[in-house]
Amino acid sequence: VQTCALPISSISHEYSAAPSGVAGGDSPVSDKVRIAMLSMAHAHADGYASEVASLPNTELVVIWDDDVDRGKPASEKFGVPFSTDLDAVLSRSDIDAVVVNSETCKHTDHYLAAISAGKHIFTEKTLTLTTSDADKVVKAANDAGIKFTVSLPSRTRGENLLIRKLVDDGALGDITLVRGRVGHSATLDSWFSGGTQWFVEADKSGGGAMFDLGCHTTDMVRWIMGPPKSAVALMTTVGKAYDIDDNGVAVVEFGEGGLGILDSSFVHRAGPNLFEVFGTEGYVGRGFPGQGVVLHSTKLSDDEIQNMTANLPESLPSIMTSWVSAILHGTPLTTTVEDGRNLTEMLEGSYIAWHSGSRHDF
Repeated sequence: VQTCALPISSISHEYSAAPSGVAGGDSPVSDKVRIAMLSMAHAHADGYASEVASLPNTELVVIWDDDVDRGKPASEKFGVPFSTDLDAVLSRSDIDAVVVNSETCKHTDHYLAAISAGKHIFTEKTLTLTTSDADKVVKAANDAGIKFTVSLPSRTRGENLLIRKLVDDGALGDITLVRGRVGHSATLDSWFSGGTQWFVEADKSGGGAMFDLGCHTTDMVRWIMGPPKSAVALMTTVGKAYDIDDNGVAVVEFGEGGLGILDSSFVHRAGPNLFEVFGTEGYVGRGFPGQGVVLHSTKLSDDEIQNMTANLPESLPSIMTSWVSAILHGTPLTTTVEDGRNLTEMLEGSYIAWHSGSRHDF
């Protein structure tokens, strides 16, 4: 049974700068980042552990989980020790950083404990359940000099880098609307059970389709449009497998009258997951099967459009690779703890609007 009760008595919302001799804002003493996995609760945890185990400049040291049945098999798979003692794991001097994959409701406590121990942090989205918790985490991480990144891989992909460049360069004019659709068949095919059941328990996950899957497009919309002004939302439960919102839409207002449509679903059987940007001088979209990036612009020639869509920007390294480089070499992070905070704000505001039945002002 999954709960959000944290048995680690020493975990608190107190934090301090990194103790002497641990990672903090400094590079590890070795040429590798030595990493502990904090929980295998998330569906992507196995993939992150595999990436840590495969990179030449990282070492998977230990797997911690408060669920033995979930964590111990992973430790055996990767050939590393397993622990249920979080304090002991975080106090180890041979661990520089942690990958946090625990239930979202436990994130804040796990982050603050890791920050207090001077460990750099890679985390699965969503950052926290609430913006107020996210603000605590941002302050703690920045005060301690922690390299803190959030897994939002959409920002690394060539087609999305082109979209951002077109917006930044003004090729689409003033942006009037951004629309993002993301969906899969999780509810239709009953994906979640046992150690992953928490995904569809709102007190642990924060919400359903939009709070989980919708992170990807919500972050992209926020990345392009900047700070939100207000939101309205409607979410429903279509499937019978889980008592959680599995089909939802939020409309967010940004500065200068631009709008964002956030469209997320766990009952998506077929059809494209589109991301589209409309402006006063053009349009760009991706997600059309077989069409790549579709671009129209009054500010670009046909040859320029053809060249841009045929020669996309090179995709960036993975979020984890960027994080490891930041720890070892001080290079910029692709996504930051502030990005995670801004995503939480957008999601929380959309859910407040839905639950209240009225517009929510940020």
